[in-house]
Amino acid sequence: MHTSTRRAYSTGHNATKPGSVLVTLPRGARYPRGVYYAMVPPLPRPVRKVGAPMAAIIGMGTIAALLLVLITAVNPTGAVLGITLSTAAMVLVVLCYLWLDRWEPEPPRLLVMAFLWGASVAALLSVIFESLLHTAIFGSGKEPGFTTMAVVAPMVEEATKGMFLLLMMTGRRRNELNSLTDCLVYAGFTAIGFAWLENILYIGGAENVSASLSTAVLRLAMGPFAHPLFTTVLGIGVYYALKQRSWPAKAGAVLLGYLGAVAMHALWNGSALLGGTAYLWVYVLWMMPVFALAIWMAVLSRRREGYIIGQKLPGMISGGLLTPVEAHYVGSLRARKAAVGQARAIGGRQAASSVKSFINQVVELAFVRDRIDRGFGDPRVYALQNEEAYGVMAARAAAGPVLHRLNAPGYPPRLR
Repeated sequence: MHTSTRRAYSTGHNATKPGSVLVTLPRGARYPRGVYYAMVPPLPRPVRKVGAPMAAIIGMGTIAALLLVLITAVNPTGAVLGITLSTAAMVLVVLCYLWLDRWEPEPPRLLVMAFLWGASVAALLSVIFESLLHTAIFGSGKEPGFTTMAVVAPMVEEATKGMFLLLMMTGRRRNELNSLTDCLVYAGFTAIGFAWLENILYIGGAENVSASLSTAVLRLAMGPFAHPLFTTVLGIGVYYALKQRSWPAKAGAVLLGYLGAVAMHALWNGSALLGGTAYLWVYVLWMMPVFALAIWMAVLSRRREGYIIGQKLPGMISGGLLTPVEAHYVGSLRARKAAVGQARAIGGRQAASSVKSFINQVVELAFVRDRIDRGFGDPRVYALQNEEAYGVMAARAAAGPVLHRLNAPGYPPRLR
């Protein structure tokens, strides 16, 4: 934040800004240090709250468990094999997304909700709507063919997975979509949940153990990132929708992302139905380059998150919310790890947790400030900034003794 802006906020004269309120103080009075970030009265309810009700998580978990029971009842041996292999592949993919999400970690409950949405709501709705559409088009007596697998299935599955991203754009959950990385992470977790259950269904539904292993190799070794890659395209559309101001532009960005996801999914399914040669050509010449492009985009977005955080730290230092030492380790993943490790050495697990919470709270404030600086400030966003600024001060109070040690001259010796 510029010095001139800070001066206007701290003196109470001409402290107006779009979406804010005029604040006046007696002449000579000043805000406490750091409170110039918190310049509007709070809304009746807190703005920032994780929109993942425990009842919804339990309900979706129950649906996923019932689906697993049905699969196991049909073929117990194949189902156990499918659960084991699919879960192992799922863990690998999840770890990749958690690595991507290190700058601004998403709330664990929302990530669990995204996974369970894919493994329950999206999977169940896909089965229902694919069956209904197939029956409406071809009648009840015909087995699913090329049109159903390569056209109907991609349209339905990308829609049911994408519903969670649309849900994330509403209410308090919107406050968690701060960057392209966030959109990619939620799209990925939803698709991972869907792919996990679908892989169990295909592996467990094979005729024998040999066929189950062949299916596992085809689906888990060659395409563990297939569903996340499809839904990534929709996640990109959601990200660009959030940057638009008009509803038609927002809807257009989401629609383009959805159509891109459907097209990639249709090409993947269609090539598998056309035979091994077609599948390998599409895999090598299309899927692998697109996958590499998606990785490149995700890494750039991850770096962009670090850049945004670094831009907002000087304003927090000048406002008294941070010290230069704290800004140093907030703005570097390696230094964060070192600071948390030093805190653990000083005060154990609780001290490390308090420092980590302080860092995360600073990061949340940085992204709210970024939304305002990009011109997307409204009364709710300013109220959110209010909450996040006081959240930083509360986190500082909770981690006070440890932060004092970390800020001491010459300590810690290797905080780089």
